[in-house]
Amino acid sequence: MIRQCAILFGCLALGELIVFLTGIKLPSSIIGMLLLTLFLKLGWVKLHWVQGMSDFLVANLGFFFIPPGVALMLYFDIIRAEFWPIVIATLVSTALVLIVTGWVHQLTRKIK
Repeated sequence: MIRQCAILFGCLALGELIVFLTGIKLPSSIIGMLLLTLFLKLGWVKLHWVQGMSDFLVANLGFFFIPPGVALMLYFDIIRAEFWPIVIATLVSTALVLIVTGWVHQLTRKIK
């Protein structure tokens, strides 16, 4: 359990360090996950070393959405005032992501 936490938090800390040193405009948690993926692919970290903790975190993922949900209640007045721009932006961006993802997938399938 301690080794699993150390590996996961170590990758997160490396991500923090990379963001601090380079100033990359990417969340350090994303960089940490990419590093963990790289370490798993290279075999530097074995899957069974982190399997238990990652299964626990995924099983309890819903709890991580409680704080943002509670914080969202503070902004109901702003959301009510800007409801339609938020809805339109959400729909347009979702459609664009689906279209671009499909286009890139078709493009990469042709290249193979």
